[in-house]
Amino acid sequence: MKFVDEATIRVQAGNGGHGCLSFRREKYVPKGGPDGGDGGDGGSVYLEADSALNTLVDYRFQRSYKAQSGEGGAGRNCSGRKGEELVLSVPVGTTVVDMDTHEVLGDLTRAGERLKVAQGGFHGLGNTRFKSSVNRAPRQTTNGTPGEVRNLRLELKVLADVGLLGLPNAGKSTFIRAVSAARPKVANYPFTTLVPNLGVVSVQAHQSFVVADIPGLIEGAAEGAGLGIRFLKHLVRTRLLLHMVDVAPYDGTSPVESVRAIAGELEKFSETLAGRERWLVFNKVDVLPEDERESVCQSIVDELGWEGPVFRVSALSGEGTKPLCQAVMRWIERRAEEEADNPELAEREAELRRQMDDEAREQIEAIKAARRADRENDDFDDDDDDDDGVEVVYAPE
Repeated sequence: MKFVDEATIRVQAGNGGHGCLSFRREKYVPKGGPDGGDGGDGGSVYLEADSALNTLVDYRFQRSYKAQSGEGGAGRNCSGRKGEELVLSVPVGTTVVDMDTHEVLGDLTRAGERLKVAQGGFHGLGNTRFKSSVNRAPRQTTNGTPGEVRNLRLELKVLADVGLLGLPNAGKSTFIRAVSAARPKVANYPFTTLVPNLGVVSVQAHQSFVVADIPGLIEGAAEGAGLGIRFLKHLVRTRLLLHMVDVAPYDGTSPVESVRAIAGELEKFSETLAGRERWLVFNKVDVLPEDERESVCQSIVDELGWEGPVFRVSALSGEGTKPLCQAVMRWIERRAEEEADNPELAEREAELRRQMDDEAREQIEAIKAARRADRENDDFDDDDDDDDGVEVVYAPE
């Protein structure tokens, strides 16, 4: 199934049914009266988080949704039937944004959580509602109000405690395979990972966390180069970033420059995200002689002036992965306890996530606008603004 993490849809709630103008007309009933019933309310539109879904692909093919309208009232004080509600299922982790006002309507982060995105129209009143002691035969009715119409942008961000960050082929997918049951594709060429992958890491009984593997970043990613910029937004929900570093790259590049390049792209994308807790994880240490491992890793740390946590692992053999996972689990539990004891800290965390969401949204929209401008300048006719595909360029023979 194609992974789609963004979609735009139009939702329209049902209109309210009109009130009825009617008078009682029965044989042998000389004094009738108003008996027009009310209309029915229009159906509202809801979004519901469904844990069985992991992509918004369904909303790329059908983009317009309308709830049922209420029926009109009838004589004999019969009210019209209400319109049925329309419930649209979306993956857990979907953010809903009003495209016209740019307002964030809600964030569906729990399975079964519902969000009303379009209010159904209110029913009209029949003439029975207007009778009184001085108005025995009212001819007033009201019409039902129209249902709310909204243009929405759905943004899916995967829910994970830990995010993996690094260059292509740094070993992120191999690491997630080593510590969880996830089986992302692994190969010896860049951009093997094309979509985010999630893995549940079980440290011990009743202790686990979720780790997210996103496509690798390259220099210039903040300006749209490569694939990772489109998926960096999935890291805004994570609490901890693990920066995977290949200590012995096959192309002879400097690990120090690689770390600086990724940190620079992260800061360009979102300064708030760049300020998150980040640990260095030196991967592929098994390819170094045992007597050189410590000196090579320490030289990288010294040159970077790094003062944060540092771990040395081999994702392929599993060496060092268990202590790293245990340290991550302790850090997550400690943060959870601190937020439970200090509501202000929890609110600050929520505000940081909202800020990262805004920064990520602005950066991605700016890149899309620049690409559209380039296409217009090049007189390139492309009506499909779908950035979810992977462009393949074939070399001439």
